[in-house]
Amino acid sequence: MIDISIVIPTYNRLWSLPNAVESCLSTTAKVEVIVVDNGSTDGTWEWLQKQTGVRAIRMDNWGKDWAIVEALKVAQGEYVRFLDSDDWLSDGANDAQLLLARDCGADVVVAGYQDCDDDVGSLHVNPWRACDDFIAQQLGEGWSSHYSAFLFRRDFILDIPHRQDFAFIDDRMFMIEVALRKPRLAVYDKPAFVHRRHSRGRLQISGGIVKTVGTWQHIMVYRKALAMLAEAGELSLRRKQAGLRFLWSATRELAKTHPADAGVVYDWIYELDPGFSPPIRPSLALAYRLLGFRATERLVHLRTSIWPLGKLRA
Repeated sequence: MIDISIVIPTYNRLWSLPNAVESCLSTTAKVEVIVVDNGSTDGTWEWLQKQTGVRAIRMDNWGKDWAIVEALKVAQGEYVRFLDSDDWLSDGANDAQLLLARDCGADVVVAGYQDCDDDVGSLHVNPWRACDDFIAQQLGEGWSSHYSAFLFRRDFILDIPHRQDFAFIDDRMFMIEVALRKPRLAVYDKPAFVHRRHSRGRLQISGGIVKTVGTWQHIMVYRKALAMLAEAGELSLRRKQAGLRFLWSATRELAKTHPADAGVVYDWIYELDPGFSPPIRPSLALAYRLLGFRATERLVHLRTSIWPLGKLRA
């Protein structure tokens, strides 16, 4: 029996993939490492053919979410975890999280992680922070960690896809859907993986149209999640406030480039909670109340473009 299936999507990451794979194999648990090569051109596929203990899948470059969907079709582990080929697992994490999962009958074993910045050579620990409402936490109440630090019972998440509709933030939609199913949780109190930050073209939302699309996708994820909670009768005030605080931030980001679309989301926020109090300075909050969202954002944009040091944004 396979204990853990570890899914690693990759594209032109031969410089980092061996370290990621090795970190998965350094365990006493019986693991299968499934590497999905999204059409790499740097010799990744040839390297994979020489590896033992690794199941390699070759596909066209349709992105991370499709790679994970394909990997889960063949995964056999009782538990599963996801790892980017830039990153690596912490020593002992697989064994310790597996033991916790079985001892507690957990659907998800959560944990914190470490950030490793290649450019400055720093290592920072992001510990798991306890929260008594996992749904509110995944909606943005406090720190929700990173899903590569988590171990999932495969049967529990098997029909929760990484959705192509939210390609830049498929893991965020995935985690919210996991939370909506009310998993039994166990907590591993050490960092479970190392998230590598670097300047080699990692798939991250950086700027331009990519950042704008990512912001819009975030907004759509939260609208969907809050609607699902409302339909199930589980949209508590606490969860609503957690989601709307995030939506507010994303809406103001969207307003920088698409103020009309941002105004629609602003209206929806106040339809959902007429008493919503945005986390901004009182003077700016007053401007929104008196002038409206669109007019205030135009003034903010005008002021920051004329006098960048005198930013009105909160």
